[in-house]
Amino acid sequence: MAPPLTPPTDEELTRRAQAGETGALGLLLTRHQAPMRAVALSLLGYGPDAEDAVQDAALTALRRIGDVREPAAVGAWLKAVVRNAARTRLRATREIPGLDGLDHLHLRDHEPSHPERLIEQHAMRDWIWNAVEELPPKLRLVLMLRHFTGITSYEEIAEACEVPVGTVRSRLNQARAKLARELLSTATQSHDAASALTDESRHEAVATLEAWKSGSLPREISELWPAESEMIGRLGRPDRRVHPVPVMREYVEDGVRQHVRHVVASRDIAVWEMDVTHHGAVHRCPPTLAWLMFRRNGRVDKLRVVFPRPSA
Repeated sequence: MAPPLTPPTDEELTRRAQAGETGALGLLLTRHQAPMRAVALSLLGYGPDAEDAVQDAALTALRRIGDVREPAAVGAWLKAVVRNAARTRLRATREIPGLDGLDHLHLRDHEPSHPERLIEQHAMRDWIWNAVEELPPKLRLVLMLRHFTGITSYEEIAEACEVPVGTVRSRLNQARAKLARELLSTATQSHDAASALTDESRHEAVATLEAWKSGSLPREISELWPAESEMIGRLGRPDRRVHPVPVMREYVEDGVRQHVRHVVASRDIAVWEMDVTHHGAVHRCPPTLAWLMFRRNGRVDKLRVVFPRPSA
């Protein structure tokens, strides 16, 4: 009879997780879930805050597992992550970003700590994005804005989604909980490449701006913006359907120029963040804006342009 298999040690699982093996990280989180929850309960008591702290910590572990210097002591590290998340909740007036656990994180492309860049450098990128794709669209949108764009405050997200701040908080909590469960449940599965969607969307963003600037729409761009496309939100009209192309062309003709700064995309939601210059334009726009696009069958169904508040 073959000897029973010895379960992998914490050290072995940690090293495998640091090498990009998603199943190893999933096993680590499952193994240490009970002590992590105990830490949260000791600081926050029974209730949703304790569960949120554990979920935040699980996502932080996903993002920061490479920082563990003593793999054999990963259990103590995980409990410390939960402790920090719980203490932050006790003293903060707003929740911390659940994908990285850093309340001081500013999500801008030029900073090396930008979550998408960290994901690009990490072998677990596709695991994360495939889990994000499984979220319902309303939850996915607030999560994408909060953690992968420059529209990070609850107030900005509420304005962008045209919902109350309380709804944003509720959706983010639901999104984090579902994301944590999805990550754990799919840790051992294979995952489709995720970067292709964002790369394709960035190409579309650049090509769209160039086409609208030149006044001619090549076939690939005209197909992206069919006759059924509708401008909604601040630049839309409540009494009639407005197509995005003439609205944006009007800004171009006025001298307003947009430059793609950052793109993040899922299957049916894309966010294009733009820097804006004016060069003698009659109407001046804020220095940045973002296109929130909702797609159907690969084409833009609705476009909402939002104007984030300038940084203090």
